[in-house]
Amino acid sequence: MSPITSSNRRQFLCHTAALAGAAALPAWGQAVPAAGTPDALAGRLYKTLKIGMIKADGILTDKFKTALAAGFKGVEMNAPGMDVAETKKAIAESGLVVDGTVCGSHWSIRHTSADAATRSKALEDLKTALRDTRAVGGHSVLLVAGKGEDGPENEIWARSVENIAKAIPVAAEEGVTIVLENVWNQFLYDHNGGSDQTADKWAKYVDAFNSPWVGMQFDIGNHWKYGSMGGWLRTLGKRVYKLDVKGFSRAQNKFTPIGQGDIDYADVRKALIEINFYGWLAAEVAGGDQAYLKGVSDEMDTAFGLRA
Repeated sequence: MSPITSSNRRQFLCHTAALAGAAALPAWGQAVPAAGTPDALAGRLYKTLKIGMIKADGILTDKFKTALAAGFKGVEMNAPGMDVAETKKAIAESGLVVDGTVCGSHWSIRHTSADAATRSKALEDLKTALRDTRAVGGHSVLLVAGKGEDGPENEIWARSVENIAKAIPVAAEEGVTIVLENVWNQFLYDHNGGSDQTADKWAKYVDAFNSPWVGMQFDIGNHWKYGSMGGWLRTLGKRVYKLDVKGFSRAQNKFTPIGQGDIDYADVRKALIEINFYGWLAAEVAGGDQAYLKGVSDEMDTAFGLRA
């Protein structure tokens, strides 16, 4: 059995729903739409976006109101560096929640670094992000574990697990989950490999933490080039706490808007039903004004069948 148990998963989901003020999960015995129906995921996915995507004039409250008007229920801030007081004010004045944050220093200050001082700073930043996220009512911190260029895979695997694990007591105390993102960082996949790769290494890596406070914010677009995203979701199962989404075209070998490219969304939707996923879906594409963001929100509805 995976160390991320169904009990832990249910506790996490209850925490998410309470923070978001979102619709309650289906009651026991209540019928759930079949995976193939158009609205199978309606009411199960809550749309959020990265704060940098909101191109609106004014103060943070104005940005939050813009996102809410565009159809989003939440926003992901950057931490460390987030102004906690200003963010709490924006939440209160707009009605938009902060569902989580992105650890803003993870690309340059890495848990995979061979330098002990760098790893110590990475740990300090992660702990700060966890505390600041809790302070604004969020429940997750997105983290890139590091980069493959920092050494042989077995070494950076052990090094990063040891370092990130030191933040788990803080995550548990604050009630905020560390969610690892699959990115193009030459780690846990073959960057020069084909499109038949699996999520097996990712599953083993997450399991190495042996904690319900470490999971994944699985990015559906990032690794479509390297494998079946529906297949990866099925392998990862309960390890997936949140989702990121962008488009990708294998034919053009580039990222695209959500409504473009050739990602097999039908299989992704089916896989999400199969793993019984409920949670946040974060847009991670180019930003814009309210009209543009409304288009992104609509693309998410279409791709994931969120409109009945």
